[in-house]
Amino acid sequence: MSNGEGWCFPCCETSVLTNFSPLGTVSSKPYIFDRVFQSNTSQEQVYNDCAKKIVKDVLEGYNGTIFAYGQTSSGKTHTMEGKLHDPDGMGIIPRIVQDIFNYIYSMDENLEFHIKVSYFEIYLDKIRDLLDVSKTNLSVHEDKNRVPYVKGCTERFVCSPEEVMDTIDEGKSNRHVAVTNMNEHSSRSHSIFLINVKQENTQTEQKLSGKLYLVDLAGSEKVSKTGAEGAVLDEAKNINKSLSALGNVISALAESSTYVPYRDSKMTRILQDSLGGNCRTTIVICCSPSSYNESETKSTLLFGQRAKTIKNTVCVNVELTAEQWKKKYEKEKEKNKTLRNTIQWLENELNRWRNGETVPVDEQFDKEKANLEAFAVDKDITVINDKPATTIGVTGNFTDAERRKCEEEIAKLYKQLDDKDEEINQQSQLVEKLKTQMLDQEELLASTRRDQDNLQAELNRLQAENDASKEEVKEVLQALEELAVNYDQKSQEVEDKAKEYELLSDELNQKSVTLASIDAELQKLKEMTNHQKKRATEMMASLLKDLAEIGIAVGNNQPEGTGMIDEEFTVARLYISKMKSEVKTMVKRCKQLEGTQAESNKKMEENEKELAACQLRISQHEAKIKSLTEYLQNVEQKKRQLEESVDSLNEELVQLRAQEKVHEMEKEHLNKVQTANEVKQAVEQQIQSHRETHQKQISSLRDEVDAKEKLITELQDQNQKMMLEQERLRVEHEKLKATDQEKSRKLHELTVMQDRREQARQDLKGLEETVAKELQTLHNLRKLFVQDLATRVKKSAEIDSDDTGGSAAQKQKISFLENNLEQLTKVHKQLVRDNADLRCELPKLEKRLRATAERVKALESALKEAKENASRDRKRYQQEVDRIKEAVRSKNMARRGHSAQIAKPIRPGQHPAASPTHPSAIRGGGAFTQNSQPVALRGGGRLVGKKSA
Repeated sequence: MSNGEGWCFPCCETSVLTNFSPLGTVSSKPYIFDRVFQSNTSQEQVYNDCAKKIVKDVLEGYNGTIFAYGQTSSGKTHTMEGKLHDPDGMGIIPRIVQDIFNYIYSMDENLEFHIKVSYFEIYLDKIRDLLDVSKTNLSVHEDKNRVPYVKGCTERFVCSPEEVMDTIDEGKSNRHVAVTNMNEHSSRSHSIFLINVKQENTQTEQKLSGKLYLVDLAGSEKVSKTGAEGAVLDEAKNINKSLSALGNVISALAESSTYVPYRDSKMTRILQDSLGGNCRTTIVICCSPSSYNESETKSTLLFGQRAKTIKNTVCVNVELTAEQWKKKYEKEKEKNKTLRNTIQWLENELNRWRNGETVPVDEQFDKEKANLEAFAVDKDITVINDKPATTIGVTGNFTDAERRKCEEEIAKLYKQLDDKDEEINQQSQLVEKLKTQMLDQEELLASTRRDQDNLQAELNRLQAENDASKEEVKEVLQALEELAVNYDQKSQEVEDKAKEYELLSDELNQKSVTLASIDAELQKLKEMTNHQKKRATEMMASLLKDLAEIGIAVGNNQPEGTGMIDEEFTVARLYISKMKSEVKTMVKRCKQLEGTQAESNKKMEENEKELAACQLRISQHEAKIKSLTEYLQNVEQKKRQLEESVDSLNEELVQLRAQEKVHEMEKEHLNKVQTANEVKQAVEQQIQSHRETHQKQISSLRDEVDAKEKLITELQDQNQKMMLEQERLRVEHEKLKATDQEKSRKLHELTVMQDRREQARQDLKGLEETVAKELQTLHNLRKLFVQDLATRVKKSAEIDSDDTGGSAAQKQKISFLENNLEQLTKVHKQLVRDNADLRCELPKLEKRLRATAERVKALESALKEAKENASRDRKRYQQEVDRIKEAVRSKNMARRGHSAQIAKPIRPGQHPAASPTHPSAIRGGGAFTQNSQPVALRGGGRLVGKKSA
């Protein structure tokens, strides 16, 4: 959301209790900030509440910082910059520039201002000057006041808001931006715009200076959401790294740690004075109200809440005049005199105590008396000079004995004093040594604490990784068990399918043998049919020939051949009847064989389908076995790596615990040196116990590894058996292929036979034409025969008129011949019909033969397609297995990645200063009053927090 839509939680004196839950659930944890802005808040309102007061502070000599913090696309750049030249849409930076000059124009005319600006970015942890792109790797130094600044950065003196905006436009055009899945204009660097304001009162010569840091931080990113790749991914890594360093600084300041890691990042180094230093800081926390960004929003809110606890110490940056320095010197001189008098009083009182005297309460040190005495020293010098004279006068009245006695007492006292002074010197030296040792021990203790904190953090991280590794090992073992169970199931299924395939193969072989015998029998019957047809044709031809000869013989010599013709007609009729019955029997047999062949083809088709299905299943099982074996090997290798990692982590854990124990003992050793041997012995015992525990864990893990290796060996044996079974099935597949080739050869022979049958059909057609011609000739002969008989009868009637009925024998022969002729005609018609039936059956048989050939071709193509499908399924299964492996791997990586991201804090930073040079001047027009310093946080709906000084 480049326009900054969302909610804002700022931090101020007035606490705002807001339960923020992006998913709409009720949360018991409040986030307290100074001000909350909704997504529809105007830019002007945000500026008035967050940044306007800082302008007055900067012009009164205070340092100020405003920066926006939040995840990517939460509205940071929109808040800080907005639309630079749009009066309604401009953000904090252009508005604050306008306000600075407006305040200057309204201030006293005796004030003279010098304003200079700098603009740079931190890109890939390198400082790059946005006003001079040739300066790409600037360094950070400290001035005489130990305030960090960027050395060599371009500084431009400006006299108007337009010049400042031109400078911002120039720098913004050189800033690194990129397009991500969450933001079309994502900032790839942290930009810092520094405004250094110096003012001088021309009458009082008082000089004030203030620095204003305007920071636009790059947002924290999750690569899974932004889709960063290549250079954008490297930028995201550096951004998250610098923000993590910023979060560490915030955490250290919030916890009042003795060590603050400012130097972990150039950004935190530059912004060192803005957090925990001399600066009034406003932090705008930008966050998203979307449930998609719930985790980032929570971490951002926690960051803001921690940052709100930091307290800065703010003072006016004043450059004193000579008169002010003189007054300050006199004041310090008076203070020094008072302290010297106090020291003298205390030394006198100490000497009296050391001499054994008891100092009364009214003569003991009192600060007011000491001050009065110091005040009266200069006025009562004469009184002080008279006191020694009086003392001398008194001592002059002593006798010699008393004087000697007093001198001896004084000598003794001086000697005691010298001894005491020597003792005091020794004790002072001892105190100094002890102080030095104590400082060294404190430094050692601080470094030990830092090391302990680091070790504790490392220990927690290792413990978390160890737990994650154990969890992953459990998942891997569970997956191995599931794989073993699935492998057993698949092995059983393969065995069942192999048995089923064997049964189908036996049945197919039997059917193939039966089909071969049926084909052979069909071939024989077809040859017999052709032979019978040929014989029938020849017999018809010879019969017609005989009939023609009979007709001629009857015509020439009817009375002699009547008996012979009757006998031949009888034989011919009987033979034709026999031929007719044989033809019917052959036709019926052909139909039966064709039905049997159809059933055999159907069964063969079913068997081929089952064979193809079995082959497909076999190929699938082979692919599954191979992929499972590879996955098992990978899992075993990964398990070994994890075991080695667990061993190393356990060793490191034991060492770290031992070191932690040693550090704890070292702390006690500072007070009790005499217990060192006991501490060492206890540590050694603890290390020994940890070592024994570690050895037990290693032995248990090794036992588990041995068990898994045995399981792997068994699985490998089963895999070997499956491979042997696969080889056997492959050999049977080769046999089936040979059988298929044999069927193809027989199909070719059937095709050749079909061609021969076509030729026979053509020959039969010619034969039918010949038979028709012969029948026509026979019919003509019959007519001639009838006419000749009629003529002969008529002549015989004319000759033998008395014998009108003719001889009975001749009539009987004539009737017999007519009957035979009629029967012969019927037989001829029956033969014609049978021939027609055969001609009708022939296309059907040809059609069936073609269908059989097409079916064989279809089966061949189906077999080929089944093989291709099996290959594709195998590849698809392998891809699916690879995808599942990749998903499991990415899930594990994601689990580690989430842990790292959860541990990654995102917190606000600090700001440095730059050194001034020759300025150009701006004169003000009136004065203004200083206001309090806010620290605001503004977010995706905007969060604004305020840091009090």
